[in-house]
Amino acid sequence: MIVITGASGALGRLVLDRLRAAGAEATAVVRDLARAPAGVPARQGDYDDPASLRAAFAGAGRLLLISSPELDTARRVAQHRNAVTAAKEAGVGALVFTSFLDADTVATGLTEAYHATERAVLDSGLPYTLLRHPFYSDALLPRVTADGEITGTTGGRGLNTAFRSDLAAAAANVLTGDGHLGRAYDLTGPLWTHPEVAAALGVPYRELPPDAEQGPMAWISARVRAGALERQTPDLERLLGGPAETVLARLQRRP
Repeated sequence: MIVITGASGALGRLVLDRLRAAGAEATAVVRDLARAPAGVPARQGDYDDPASLRAAFAGAGRLLLISSPELDTARRVAQHRNAVTAAKEAGVGALVFTSFLDADTVATGLTEAYHATERAVLDSGLPYTLLRHPFYSDALLPRVTADGEITGTTGGRGLNTAFRSDLAAAAANVLTGDGHLGRAYDLTGPLWTHPEVAAALGVPYRELPPDAEQGPMAWISARVRAGALERQTPDLERLLGGPAETVLARLQRRP
């Protein structure tokens, strides 16, 4: 049996859809059973309640631990450690964790919780696979403004984002396939830039000053301008067995 945590979220639902399509026996773990996806068995499990996790993970041959949406780093680390410990105590056969790019080498900032969780997974002694995600393309799709242009503050540098649907397909393939234990995959999508997308859509691109954005998007754009999102690996394509969806392809098929 394959158990999926965070199964009421966008990624978890997509993974379950893939597993059902493959005919795999899957069980959803959710904090609130009222929000459980339809069509699959569901168990209640709360990252803040280790006992509930032990019960939810019972009988799992493979477990997908989807990272908590909690923003407080200390609490997020505690939640992930609860899940890893519960998996160990429940006798889970193998644990797959959705980590983040560079979590293996950067122990502070955005990757702090992921780095700590990876260490907890390794220290647990459980058979494991680490899926290090990039930023989601779904959240960063460029949009044509009312003036008929695309704007950005990325300096024309590349983004290695990937769509949740492809990352879900990769996770489902790992959960149902062989040869993935003891491995870490650095998942990057096809590189794209705002000017390239604008040109392909036949609209002008206008670069805005860095201070035109605020909050998390300003931080991400600064990372893009520094070239931090231009890393490329073949891991996602290998797990998919073919190319990942491009940002341009998604934009061109939108109504």
